[in-house]
Amino acid sequence: MQLNEAVAGDALTRLKRAQGQLASVISMIEEGEECVKVLTQLAAVSKALDRAGFKLVATGMRHCRSARERGEEPPMSEEELEKLFLALA
Repeated sequence: MQLNEAVAGDALTRLKRAQGQLASVISMIEEGEECVKVLTQLAAVSKALDRAGFKLVATGMRHCRSARERGEEPPMSEEELEKLFLALA
């Protein structure tokens, strides 16, 4: 399945947000911020990345289901999608 901005939409937005959060975490460390604050922000970055990945897998599942409903060969098998999902878990 080819990804583009139209397909990845929400996941791309989440990744851009995470990119900004990560830059903030790096700055916090460089400025000697409190550990608890840094780890709290780092946890937010991690969650944002996870959610973006799950969003991409969900998008892939929808595209594959739509292809099957049209009688076409889906771009990925259920096994491939499951493997990707489990890689994120």
